Formats: sequence, C-alpha cells, structure tokens
Amino acid sequence: MRSINDIRGSSSTLSGAPSLTMSKPSLNNSKASLTHSRQSINDSNREGRPPTREELIAEFLDKAKFYTSLCLGTTAILSVFAFLFLIPFVVDPAISTIVADYDPIPVTCVVTDHVYAEGMRNCTWSSCREGCTTAAIRCHQLLVNYTKVAFHEWHKHPRDLDSIEWDVMDTKFLVNTEGCGYPPRVNCSEFAKQYGYSHVGEPFPCYYSRAYPEIVVARYSWDDNLKHLILSLIIPNVLFAVSIGVLSYWYCPCCDKACHKSPRVYAEKYPTKENKFLCRSDDEEDELDY
Repeated sequence: MRSINDIRGSSSTLSGAPSLTMSKPSLNNSKASLTHSRQSINDSNREGRPPTREELIAEFLDKAKFYTSLCLGTTAILSVFAFLFLIPFVVDPAISTIVADYDPIPVTCVVTDHVYAEGMRNCTWSSCREGCTTAAIRCHQLLVNYTKVAFHEWHKHPRDLDSIEWDVMDTKFLVNTEGCGYPPRVNCSEFAKQYGYSHVGEPFPCYYSRAYPEIVVARYSWDDNLKHLILSLIIPNVLFAVSIGVLSYWYCPCCDKACHKSPRVYAEKYPTKENKFLCRSDDEEDELDY
C-alpha cells in the first residue's frame, strides 16, 4: 500500500502539469483569425464575379463628379476673364450712357461740317472710330447744330433752316457715347455716308445729353443699354458664384462640416436642468461626507 505522502506527492505532480484548458485571450485571437480568413475568402470570391449594379452606379457617379468638377472649374475661370473683358467694352459705356441722361425723344439735328482726316496729329477726336483701344489714324469729324424740337414734329411741319434758333451750334456729333465701337455694330464708312458728304445740311433725328448738352449721339436706346448692362453684370458673376459654390461644397471640408452640422453640437455644450440638479446633489453629498 502506498503511503499518504506518496499520494500527496503524486497529486502535487499532477497539479504542476501544464493545464489543458484554453485561456480567454487565445480564444479571442482564434476567432479573429477565423473571421479574417472568412473575409479574405469572400473577397476572393467577389473578384471572380462581375460587379453589381450598385458598384456600377457608384463608379458612374464618381466619373460624373470628376467631369462636372472639371467643367465647373473651367466655367469659373472663363467667367472671370469674360467679366474683365466686358468691363471696358460694355459696362463702362453703359454706365456713361446712363450718367449722360439722354433725352429718349429724338430731336432735330443738321450737320454743318464734315472733315475726313488722317494721321494721329490731325485725329485729336473722331465722330466714329472702329476699335476703342487703338489710336485713330483715320477719322471722320462731324459738327452739328441741333434744336430741341422733336424730329417727328419737324417732319410733319418742315421749317426753314435759316429761321431756326438752334439750341446748340457746331458741337461734336458722335456715333455713340464713347464715339467708337466694333463691326458690324459700328461701321464708320457707313456712318459717314449716312450723315456726311452729300447729306450735309439735311435734318435728321439725334439724341442730346441733358446732363452734358454739348454731347450729341446718333444712336440711343434706354432699353438696350440697360439690358446689356444687366446681362454683362449678372451672367458672369452668377456662373462664377455657382461654380465656386458647388466645388466648395464637394471638396472643402470646412464647408461640408458647416452644411452637415447637427444642432445637437450646440445643445451639448450647455447642461440640461436634470444634469444641473444631479451635479448639485453630488456636490452636497460630497460635502456631507467630508
């Protein structure tokens, strides 16, 4: 028979043997590795099959966003250049026309002198010039007399030119407020044929400035002038603002956060009444314990 000490020694030997049970961390690691392997198997299966309808739609939307962004960026740049181009050619003449305050009813004018000159020294001013940014080398200089009698009344009841008391005499006659323009809207040769040469001394309708009576023009329309001014101001600026706004919404993180900010962010900064009451009760308990 084995003694009690032998039995105890054998039990201690058994207790010192390594444990056959699996610890909790090792079990979690095995589960994670199994999950990872399953995901890798699923990914490999997906590579072998065609893309789903949702994936095709997402790819199409990404391409559409890229090309739309490219078009919007180009539109914004072109809008800036277009607006800078329109300032001297449309905006500035339109504003000058508004400031001049032309009488919308045409009055009666008569050309008193027509001079055709060549050379920059002789062309100090011009009634008509093709191109507003270049110096005039050849110019037509027309002087007129005008009376504030409306041309439609003059046409109904013609009068003797020698008996007329002209309101302004020998003043410069311009094709428009700036005295210049670009073909086909402004053609100085046709302008000279229409009002000069053999037509000197013939009455015709013209528009005088109520702010500057010495300015007389051949063409004036309040509606067209205002329309061109509004279009030249609105179209480039609206295109630029819309393009930059959409691009900022898509690609600017600050704008995206500002647009999707939840009102709870502001509410969480301030405690509610219940939280205030709980804080007060906790403070009172701490004081009592102390």
